[in-house]
Amino acid sequence: MLLINAFLLLVFDFYIFFALRATKIKVVKKKWFTILWWGYSIGLLIGLLIAAKLNIPLMYRSVILVAFFMTATSKFIFILILLADDIRRGGVWISRLFSPRKSENLADRIEDLSEPLPEKPTHGITRSEFLTKSGILVASLPVFPLAWGVISGGYDYQIRRQKLYLPNLPASFHGMRIAQISDVHSGSFYNKKAVLGGVEMLLNEKPDVTFFTGDLVNNVASEMRDYQDIFTKVKSDLGVYSVLGNHDYGDYYFGQEDSAQKRKNLQDVIQTHKVMGWDLLMDENRSLKLNNEEISIVGVQNWGTGRFPKKGDLNKALNGTDESAVKLLLSHDPSHWRAQVLDTDVDVMFAGHTHGMQFGVRGEHFQWSPAKYIYKEWAGLYEEKDQRLYVNVGYGFLGYPGRVGILPEITVFELIKGEKPLV
Repeated sequence: MLLINAFLLLVFDFYIFFALRATKIKVVKKKWFTILWWGYSIGLLIGLLIAAKLNIPLMYRSVILVAFFMTATSKFIFILILLADDIRRGGVWISRLFSPRKSENLADRIEDLSEPLPEKPTHGITRSEFLTKSGILVASLPVFPLAWGVISGGYDYQIRRQKLYLPNLPASFHGMRIAQISDVHSGSFYNKKAVLGGVEMLLNEKPDVTFFTGDLVNNVASEMRDYQDIFTKVKSDLGVYSVLGNHDYGDYYFGQEDSAQKRKNLQDVIQTHKVMGWDLLMDENRSLKLNNEEISIVGVQNWGTGRFPKKGDLNKALNGTDESAVKLLLSHDPSHWRAQVLDTDVDVMFAGHTHGMQFGVRGEHFQWSPAKYIYKEWAGLYEEKDQRLYVNVGYGFLGYPGRVGILPEITVFELIKGEKPLV
């Protein structure tokens, strides 16, 4: 994937560079511009290779990734504009080829096409030059929100409150508060103070129970070394329950094949949950009891569609919960809900995984992200008949070290006995 991205970036560079050289913009014809253009591009590619292959400090890795995302996004937008102009020019060329000419000889017509396209204005600039200069302006626009997403968005934790109406909820659990965080991705962090601030926000909510729905690390257990003491602070009176996400298995670092090193890493991740006092549910369940009434908390290993690992065994996890009035399921990937969970009597599933792609718009009554074109359920609460799914957009970040519009989330639920009121 890295080599593909590097190749595409080089293709973008060549296409844009020679398109700029074809304009009358004087600065692009200067020798220093050529040196600066290719020096930055080659330097960025070298930086990407270093970030991927060497264990460099996370802050430097983040700077490289930010530069890559901003550069790739801007150049992609610019290329769309240049392509539109090239298609337009190609259409003009073809129309001239087949339009009536002074000569009926095809060879003469083709020779005529060597003349400049008739688009030079009497005053001002050509249409192509206008599009190119407009493209430069438009392509520069994403730099500002992407930069702000790093400066502010990555650690701008938001408390989102959600009531869950459950007709079968035992009276003893009416009003119980559950906090959920997901997708910590500790290997991406570079600001311990900010991470601690988010955990303190969670603790100030004083939840009765806390759920963590997977992806503690990016690749390896050692990424938690600097953050384990912070997340150990996450406590609740009735327990902290967690599950694994697709990144926790080490597949993206050790490969898909089984190995002793990969198994050791997974055991280290599992041990980290235990050391922090989190009850990691590996296709199993727990009963919460209050005043001789109980509900079940169920947790499965990652179960994802497509290329994501299908480790979870939902039937095994639900074993022994038949008499439970309410079942709350922790499953990392929201795709699991439609694939299997809707065929069970699980009342609410709690998921993460999507990150809301760390980019989009999220308001009280409207939300949008490119994630919606990949996941049918990607952020917030979804309901189908008597079953519900909540997708948390994540505590951390992955790849792009920031967030634009889709900010890091701490969800606080209140369980309500009864039917949801009609609005």
